[in-house]
Amino acid sequence: MYDADDLSRLLRQIDGRGYRTYGDIQKAYRFDSYTLFVDHVQSDPFAPPSKVRVRVPLERASFPDDLYANKSRDTALRDFLTREFSKASARFCKRDRGTGNGGVISIDRPGQEVLERSSAHITKQFVEARFVMGLPAFGRSVAGRHAEAMFFEELPRIVHGSLFAGSLNMSALRRHIATVEDADFVRRQLDGMGLVAFVADGSVLPRASGVDRRPLTEGHVVPFESPESLRVQMDLPNRGTATGLGIPTGVTLIVGGGYHGKSTLLRALELGVYNHVPGDGRELVIANPQTVKIRSEDGRRIEKVDISPFISGLPFGQDTTAFSTDDASGSTSQAANIIESLELGAQVLLIDEDTSATNFMIRDHRMQELVSKEKEPITPFIDKVRQLYRDKGVSTILVIGGSGDYFDVADRVVCMVEYHPQDVTERSQAIAETYAAERRSEGGREFGTVGHRIPLGHSLDPSKGRREVKISPKGLHSIAFGTQTIDLAAVEQLVDASQTRAIGDALHYASKRMDGEGTLRQILEGVLNEVAQRGLDILSPTPRGDYAEFRIIELGAAANRLRTLSARRRV
Repeated sequence: MYDADDLSRLLRQIDGRGYRTYGDIQKAYRFDSYTLFVDHVQSDPFAPPSKVRVRVPLERASFPDDLYANKSRDTALRDFLTREFSKASARFCKRDRGTGNGGVISIDRPGQEVLERSSAHITKQFVEARFVMGLPAFGRSVAGRHAEAMFFEELPRIVHGSLFAGSLNMSALRRHIATVEDADFVRRQLDGMGLVAFVADGSVLPRASGVDRRPLTEGHVVPFESPESLRVQMDLPNRGTATGLGIPTGVTLIVGGGYHGKSTLLRALELGVYNHVPGDGRELVIANPQTVKIRSEDGRRIEKVDISPFISGLPFGQDTTAFSTDDASGSTSQAANIIESLELGAQVLLIDEDTSATNFMIRDHRMQELVSKEKEPITPFIDKVRQLYRDKGVSTILVIGGSGDYFDVADRVVCMVEYHPQDVTERSQAIAETYAAERRSEGGREFGTVGHRIPLGHSLDPSKGRREVKISPKGLHSIAFGTQTIDLAAVEQLVDASQTRAIGDALHYASKRMDGEGTLRQILEGVLNEVAQRGLDILSPTPRGDYAEFRIIELGAAANRLRTLSARRRV
């Protein structure tokens, strides 16, 4: 291993030379209080910045063992260190140094959610941060003196301001850890309490704006308050007693007038699969980890999905037990989205009528009279939602504002009135008895089968012809995968582009394990199990700090939206 003086000497030697001579510094260097690893040097000032790590001996970092004593605490501590590194970089990094990305020192920046990330690690031996540096240049010549300032002036300040316990606000750190630990505790209690979700009293659900996920702080901010009939109590390891709305298993309707908070509550629940930072307002809005938001998705591709529980008897004898199309309709896509989610182990479905296909959700009495069932291939969701719970144990939370027929199939109905939830179950049942629905059930007596598919590995090839493998996220909702683009715009529970990046590489990793025998679920569960045991690093041949955890639901959603995917039904 080299020492810091060697790095200084190298930077002075290559000063003014061609940019590629930066490759000479791709080594490990021992500084006084940490070790610096230059893992990959960018080839051009305009290329993605160079990949760098810093490793601080744990005895120097001085973090007590209790701060990472379990999985929840470990994840929270590493998330906090990532945030502190990002803040310190904003304070100490000058950034504008010559051409292209010169001067950048940046780490993966978390949002409101606390996710397992590859940006920071802690072991019994060391604390490590992974980040990028834009090595400076004038034109395409090495700016060695500027690089020396980055490595020897700016970076030490960032490291000492973020990776040493003595430099941190330990009260804020412990609050961060306690918040995550309490959220994970609640999530583990849900199943035993017969619940699919919990919304703590006092939660703030509205967001600042449609593009700002921070809590609303101005105007009419209404703290959440559970109706007494649905209130449950939990004793948390750090916060103590918490009360709030417990949503039981089964079929739950969320109703109410426009702009009264129906979709806001549903959006909070769909992101309740993640933990949130202190002050977010949704710290104790917790959902079953296998909760899936379902919507229609015109134009998506479907590959051999058994949509027969919802659609059968298509014209010209099209087979819906292994249905394929390159251009799905709204109803067909919504049916496929449900079946694919069930195939991957979904336990709770979230549906908002605003983003659903109308003919998939309901077929009223008058339409039944005009178009007989023999001529209508679609069985609406209203006729399947109870069977889904009874036969498959899958619950549904449904935002409805336009069809009271759903009262007949609901276990409970929550009405949002000026962001206040009210339990109107008894009232809705009385209305259903007084005004009996005239429509006929079209669902048959059973939900039907949820088949499994065997994906063929060659169809997930991210290479570009004879060129090397090319996988690149394009923002949050798109992945360039070889010659294809995977559109994830309708996968609404993605929250971080680092998840999207990891999903792209995980698809490639999964394709190598597709032997023509394992089902899609088996293959993807295998990948998730390996990640759980060995970390996100298995997805890359070299250490990188820009991955974030993902669920099998989103990984499967990406596979299902890859237009080259080929699969066969398991017999």
